[in-house]
Amino acid sequence: MSNTLSVKERMSIERVAMPELPADLRSRNFEEVNLGLSHGQAVQEARRCLQCKNRGCVAGCPVGVSIPEFIDALASEELPRSAQILRRDNALPAVCGRVCPQETQCEALCVRGIKGEPVAIGYLERYVADWAMSHPELLQGDQAPAATGKSVVVVGSGPAGLTAAGELARLGHAVTIFEALHDTGGVLRYGIPEFRLPKDIIDREVALLTEQGVVIECNVIVGKTVTIAELRSDFDAIFIANGAGLPVMLNIPGENLKGVYAANEFLTRVNLMDAGRRDDSSTPIIKRREMAVIGGGNTAMDCVRTARRLGAERAMILYRRSEAEMPARVEEIKHAREEGVEFVMLTAPAAILGTADGWVSALRCLKMELGSPDESGRRRPQAIEGSEFELPAGVVIDAIGTGANPLLTSTAHDLFLNKSGNILIGSEEESNIPGVFAGGDIVRGGSTVILAMGDGKRAAAAIDKYLKRK
Repeated sequence: MSNTLSVKERMSIERVAMPELPADLRSRNFEEVNLGLSHGQAVQEARRCLQCKNRGCVAGCPVGVSIPEFIDALASEELPRSAQILRRDNALPAVCGRVCPQETQCEALCVRGIKGEPVAIGYLERYVADWAMSHPELLQGDQAPAATGKSVVVVGSGPAGLTAAGELARLGHAVTIFEALHDTGGVLRYGIPEFRLPKDIIDREVALLTEQGVVIECNVIVGKTVTIAELRSDFDAIFIANGAGLPVMLNIPGENLKGVYAANEFLTRVNLMDAGRRDDSSTPIIKRREMAVIGGGNTAMDCVRTARRLGAERAMILYRRSEAEMPARVEEIKHAREEGVEFVMLTAPAAILGTADGWVSALRCLKMELGSPDESGRRRPQAIEGSEFELPAGVVIDAIGTGANPLLTSTAHDLFLNKSGNILIGSEEESNIPGVFAGGDIVRGGSTVILAMGDGKRAAAAIDKYLKRK
């Protein structure tokens, strides 16, 4: 069916609403919250796209997805063509359709958003990617590329590593991924709860890469199992994408008490090791009636919504600014509030209080007010004199950020790093060591999945150029 609606007809179509699990049900289980669009909803939403000549949405996409083209094919109900366009540009479309902050990227530059709601690009990406996974027999496979005889090792199977691996395999290079953990996906698996990104989606995206010839070896810790120097002698190029897994703590009194977690430890135990969800977990997690999460980003939202699902009657977010300044996605804030999460805004912890036997019992907090903007452009929080109060809590989770993973860099003494321990790279994603490239959180610090994927895609192009020169 052709997509022949007039501009007026397209403008008259209202943005689709994503079907969701009811909040009272989902707040006690780990099932995916967003249920996905029906075929009719997806086609109708696709027909809202104006097919602009000035493709702002594409400019706003870190991996450069051909958004108008895949949406036009969907609007015409040509699903195989839509899926092929999407997968040509994006190695992980089913992941991006679920966790990418489209509202601040592609959708933020959608012309429809000037006088109304932008096209739901993320919802459509998810629909097409899920359809493709369910109908592999209807997709025409790409012709296998001619082998170049060059080999590349990718360190880390997170979003940057998986993207780079897929791009390099498509170019005919032999690609091996070394993953430190016992399963694939990196932060996609250990850092994002299943109610946002089911493990099955990660498994199926990874399987598509292995079908392209990508070899993945888990339980290989580069920096301990093998060194960068050894990899340089075995492979023609290296892409380092081992992420930012070092916890950042507040350094306030009481952080050594039992019941205090860093966000990545808390989420890894629950997401990767099923802590709190199985009675026989080998890595149990402490659950309490009152659990407090410190931070305002997506990781903080993941932690507090997980705490709620683990049984916390009072799951709280503490943030030193107001909700308007929170960096978390609007959808995640909405879902958290619907699920009964309590937002304690303009509040900063000053100390964690404990019992005589060393368990967390409360947070000593200060009320804050917003002053002049800081270097981030947000108004700087300032403590209100005499505003100190105590907030009962049996578990406290620090979700204020992560630092560069030092396992690899501490053994690669020739690598140039910045003061935060992140790898320094040039305009071609290459480090100071020839043939060693890097991207994702090990370069950026803690960031988003889609920005890491963009790094992986650019790095793959740079590595291909390097290998051709070599």
